Amino acid sequence: MCMGGYVPAADGGGRGRGARYPPLSALVVSAIAAFSAVIVLAVIHSAYDDALSRTRTLLGHNLEPTPWHPFPHDKGRPPARAALRCAPSIACLPPLSRPRPPPDAGNNASSSSSSAPPPPRRQCPAYFAAIRRDLAPWRRAGGGKGVTRALLDAARRRASMRVTITGGGRRLHVDLYYACVQSRALFTVWSLLQLMRRHPGRVPDVDLMFDCMDRPAVNRTEHGAGDPAAPPPLFRYCTTRDHFDIPFPDWSFWGWPETNIEPWSREFKSIKVGAKATKWADRVPTAYWKGNPDVASPLRLALLGCNDTNLWRAEIMRQNWTDEANAGYQHSKLSTQCTHRYKIYAEGFAWSVSLKYILSCGSMALLIEPQYEDFFSRGLDPRVNHWPVSRGPGMCDSIRDAVDWGNANPAEAERVGRRGQRLMQDLRMAAVYDYMLHLLTEYAALMDFRPAPPPTAQEACEGSVLCLADDKQRRFLEASAAEPAAEEPCVLPPE
Repeated sequence: MCMGGYVPAADGGGRGRGARYPPLSALVVSAIAAFSAVIVLAVIHSAYDDALSRTRTLLGHNLEPTPWHPFPHDKGRPPARAALRCAPSIACLPPLSRPRPPPDAGNNASSSSSSAPPPPRRQCPAYFAAIRRDLAPWRRAGGGKGVTRALLDAARRRASMRVTITGGGRRLHVDLYYACVQSRALFTVWSLLQLMRRHPGRVPDVDLMFDCMDRPAVNRTEHGAGDPAAPPPLFRYCTTRDHFDIPFPDWSFWGWPETNIEPWSREFKSIKVGAKATKWADRVPTAYWKGNPDVASPLRLALLGCNDTNLWRAEIMRQNWTDEANAGYQHSKLSTQCTHRYKIYAEGFAWSVSLKYILSCGSMALLIEPQYEDFFSRGLDPRVNHWPVSRGPGMCDSIRDAVDWGNANPAEAERVGRRGQRLMQDLRMAAVYDYMLHLLTEYAALMDFRPAPPPTAQEACEGSVLCLADDKQRRFLEASAAEPAAEEPCVLPPE
């Protein structure tokens, strides 16, 4: 059959003689473009991978533990969520920050009446006077030369992070040097952000070094009389009479998620309710301690030997936080531990955040000769709001003697316990923020240079902190969020 002149259609699977093939140059261009895209993606992935390996976070990613207090730490690079979505350039955008009411929000009614005199300002608690003592080495009136940049640089040797507040108290940057235990760094930076929210426009510009581990580091023997150089200014949670470290409110006031302890404003209320459940006369007439002795604390290990209610009038309980976490914290609620007339406070590796919870029960607190002090413990008065117990070989005897005295004088012992509880009731978050504000204000007045964040610092804001937090941490952070103060800060005691 003759097929002359037939040309298959292009969509029939064949090509006619008139069909055109792509020129060779077009194929080459397409190949180069595809290869280039692969190279670009590889470069982007490499840059992204490099960024993950260098990004430091408040949770300790890409940071080594503090060499002066090593602890188990295995956080390498942060997850992609933290590296990208939690970056300050994204997380600190205004839409992600909660709106701040103006300083006079909620006071329009009172401000409209010009005839009403302002309410008298509250006097700060007496322990606020320790602020000036803590800063005395740098006070010019006492011969100090102020806080110089050289002194600040010297403090870096024992700091886990550097914090700068600038822009009239509106911006906070943090330069991370070492990782901190658990979520301490995250909650400490959050505390400063809440101070800025509590007192907008009042927080001064500052530049400070902070160590969020336990033991003080700036020893007075290294900077004693005759030393022309002032000690390096280093903030931390506690100090001693032998150190120059500057005490600052610890992270647990905003919550301690790793032990399921709520922010202080909630936890105190819960403990006080639990304390009311058992009247003093119905409480067990012995001393009680429950805690973790496995924190390199010879004192707590020795305390285990006092566990004899007949011989030493003491019940000593070991708290294993790993087991407790696995059990859902069913046996560690502080509100259920106010059933004894006497509660023992024993320092751990250094000071212990447990002091405020022990005092909150209204039981007579037996303090085993503390060596460390935090910011509020300077308000303790022996035999007024607590009962002193001696260290050393006679510790168990001292506990027994305190219990025997209390049981022989129940009304007086109860009053001691109530005064301790009242001290904690007065330690409202308003007082904590006032202390922070006065401390930073006094410190800022000693600086002889203008604060500015170093190039390696990263901005921190509420959005970036909340973004880094896991679900439980975020719940604690949000529960501890501050509101603008409705009253003026308290007035410092006179010098």
